[in-house]
Amino acid sequence: MNTNPYSVITPYIQELSDKSCAANGIKPEMYTEYNVKRGLRDLQGKGVLTGLTEISEVVSSKMIDGESVPVPGELCYRGINVKDFVAGFQKENRFGFEECVYLLLFGSLPTKEELNKFSALLASYRSLPTSFVRDIILKAPSRDMMNTLARSVLTLYAYDDNADDISLPNVLRQCLQLIALFPMLSVYGYQSYSHYHDKQSLFIHAPKEELSAAENLLHILRPDGNFTEIEARTLDLAMVLHAEHGGGNNSTFTTHVVTSSGTDTYSTVAASLGSLKGPRHGGANIKVVHMFDDMKKNIPDRSDASIRDYLYKVLRKEAFDKSGLIYGIGHAVYSLSDPRADILKAFAKKLSFEKGMEEDYDLYKRAAINASELIAETRKIYKGVSPNVDFYSGMIYRMLGLPEELYTPIFAVSRIAGWSAHRLEELQNAGKIIRPAYKCVRQRQAYVPLAERK
Repeated sequence: MNTNPYSVITPYIQELSDKSCAANGIKPEMYTEYNVKRGLRDLQGKGVLTGLTEISEVVSSKMIDGESVPVPGELCYRGINVKDFVAGFQKENRFGFEECVYLLLFGSLPTKEELNKFSALLASYRSLPTSFVRDIILKAPSRDMMNTLARSVLTLYAYDDNADDISLPNVLRQCLQLIALFPMLSVYGYQSYSHYHDKQSLFIHAPKEELSAAENLLHILRPDGNFTEIEARTLDLAMVLHAEHGGGNNSTFTTHVVTSSGTDTYSTVAASLGSLKGPRHGGANIKVVHMFDDMKKNIPDRSDASIRDYLYKVLRKEAFDKSGLIYGIGHAVYSLSDPRADILKAFAKKLSFEKGMEEDYDLYKRAAINASELIAETRKIYKGVSPNVDFYSGMIYRMLGLPEELYTPIFAVSRIAGWSAHRLEELQNAGKIIRPAYKCVRQRQAYVPLAERK
């Protein structure tokens, strides 16, 4: 029995909760009646245009002969197709995340000299305040790493003499420091949790200046600090592909909304972290991994027929978490394909050979085909459906031996780059607080004195 008074739902709290539910008179049909763009999306699922950006573009359809036609998905960072960007640094056998951060923040590809200087700057920022790990991270371990990360970010406010200065040079400095520190804050938070809650040995590795962001994350996470070349390059690729995805995703839109209020960088980033923590946003890859664990337990073999039967049960809310969702399949914007999933799929195949997990990769590949077909057959959809980035990222993180508690924080380690670019863009171009309209549909009622209420 839970005896913590802060955690117990008392009968009175339940009574008040029921009263709150009964007070809700908003019916689903009202959204159509008042032409509400629920979730800032129209009836066809297309996002409502709420701003302008130069940072990235997501393409899922093109106008052909006056009609919108679904096309293979494209993602562009500052006008450069992400597939071309990835191919460029991989061809030269380089890590790409630092270059990606530079591109997103400054709008152009760096020269070799600029990239080296920028990477050195980020490396110089990989240092937490004295005793921060001991006093902030180790003394109050949380079971959720995203909350630990948000708390750490808000605490860093106290160490910044210019925390409230929202001039562009100062905000850029703050953003670069957070980009550099996020891997450490995430991993140290996990190690604290693992030690105090799971009774694992505690070790704290310092980052190395000569290593990339991806290499450092693996180095400080693993007890021996070791990793293979393909492991580091696969994680680096995943970080590049998660770094940015247009201004309309939930956490980036949160960045714009909170920035528009004029608040400080630490408060803004903490709010974005709260958004990303939600399982409808950043936590989907964990659901994918758990779904496949459940699939392997409940299918008699790995035939297409067994896979299809299991997925059909998932859609009918008879299997896995009974939500009716096949996690990792479908996207709010992409239809025919998610370019990030296409790129990760190729690396997942390579990594599966190194890890001896070829059978798991084959299961994912065939499940993706069957899931897309089943959803198209059984659901009313306005566009095509295909695997999204979460479908393969969870598998890759599992093959890398990353703890599930870090799946969403690693998303944040990547997306802080995009949030930073959008915060700087909002500060430069907006000038007005973002305040959408809500229509009140509650009928007026008279005030009744306390003694006369029944």
